[in-house]
Amino acid sequence: MKYDYDLFVIGGGSGGVRASRMAALAGARVALAEEWRMGGTCVIRGCIPKKLLVYASQFSENVLDAAGYGWDFGQARFDWPTLIANKDKEIARLEGLYTTNVQKAGVTIYQDRAVFEDPHTLLLLNSGKRVTTEKILIATGNRPTREMGTSHVIPGGDLCITSDEAFHLKELPKRILIAGGGYIALEFAHIFHGLGSHVSLVYRGDKPLRGFDDGMRDALCESMKQRGLEVLLGCEFTKVEKRGSCLRAETNKGAVIECDQIMLAIGRMPNTMALHVEKAGVELGKRGEVKVDGYSATSAPHIYAVGDVTDRVQLTPVAIHEAMCFVETVFKNNPTKPDHIHVPSAVFTTPELGAVGLTEAKALAQGHAIDVYQSTFKPLLHTLGGRPVRTLMKLIVDAKTDKVLGCHIFGDHAAEIIQIVAVCLKMGATKKDFDGTMALHPTAAEELVTMRSKSYSRNP
Repeated sequence: MKYDYDLFVIGGGSGGVRASRMAALAGARVALAEEWRMGGTCVIRGCIPKKLLVYASQFSENVLDAAGYGWDFGQARFDWPTLIANKDKEIARLEGLYTTNVQKAGVTIYQDRAVFEDPHTLLLLNSGKRVTTEKILIATGNRPTREMGTSHVIPGGDLCITSDEAFHLKELPKRILIAGGGYIALEFAHIFHGLGSHVSLVYRGDKPLRGFDDGMRDALCESMKQRGLEVLLGCEFTKVEKRGSCLRAETNKGAVIECDQIMLAIGRMPNTMALHVEKAGVELGKRGEVKVDGYSATSAPHIYAVGDVTDRVQLTPVAIHEAMCFVETVFKNNPTKPDHIHVPSAVFTTPELGAVGLTEAKALAQGHAIDVYQSTFKPLLHTLGGRPVRTLMKLIVDAKTDKVLGCHIFGDHAAEIIQIVAVCLKMGATKKDFDGTMALHPTAAEELVTMRSKSYSRNP
């Protein structure tokens, strides 16, 4: 059968864009459908605009630090509309680059919503056009959810915003309540706090950032307390209602919190709703995620999926890596599995949290006897700045092989440092390799190669 395309990509986010470009450059006839804006969550309403807001929020602390160094900038003033307007200009520029680069590679772009009609036919809903394709890549990403768990909808949840709307508020809220304990909730809590809002964080767990190293989680909680963020743990909403010009939230602990905005950052769900994948024989998991094998292939042999819609590791570089592996496997006759083991991650709080490899809990669960090397110190910047800021660094080492299993950092520039440490772990570096590396002084990162005395050991 003669198809319209060799590959049709559903979704113009990071994974879909990379896969379409590289497949086209490999000689395939490729089309891509994106119903909203090219760039997906990361570029339009995620990583990039979020990091710009993080930068904006940190200037207030930079001004405080500057006083110890002899600087006086007078009365500080922040203008939210200016920040949002400049952010929007940058996002529009990036969106244009994404579109141009895809088109230059020879990919046909449809600004439309594509859904399955049968295993090889897609319907473009806006235009009514039908296209046929030999292979299909699902790269539709995920979206914020307003449900607690699998089915519990918060009464009054429609009055709340999610991270999507947070980027487009007309004014900075004086008081904001954020629900959630993941990286999105923590990052926005620090963003709004740094910009001058009174921030309350409600999380139903015992401490935020489940899955991260416990020592880092404790350090972050202590830092938030020192900064004046209100953190309510073991707590969740039972009801939200509007009272006059403000919102009123009731919790399971009997607390009543009034604020100007309530942001739900309680999880994300794969974008497979109404995609009609069942018409193509594609199997979904319990949360609606597309189930894939090690090569990103679905239950339908000619259909693949990458990125957040598969609910594996929800990070932009992972989606891009999976897309590259997909192209190698399908269009270059070089079967390649994505590496989901040595994935560095960062939480852009203030200060940052960076991690790569195993936490203590995961290392012990996998049967490793471990030696832990840990250091906490006041960064040089803050010796004159005067604020009680601490950095925490931790190396988790296999006691038998000396191999470094994990590295965790809570402190300024943690994300930049952890990226390079990821290379070390990927290469199988040992503690001896770290010890034998010359330190670069004065830096915070030098602590990673100067920690000689182990803090403690643990057995599985």
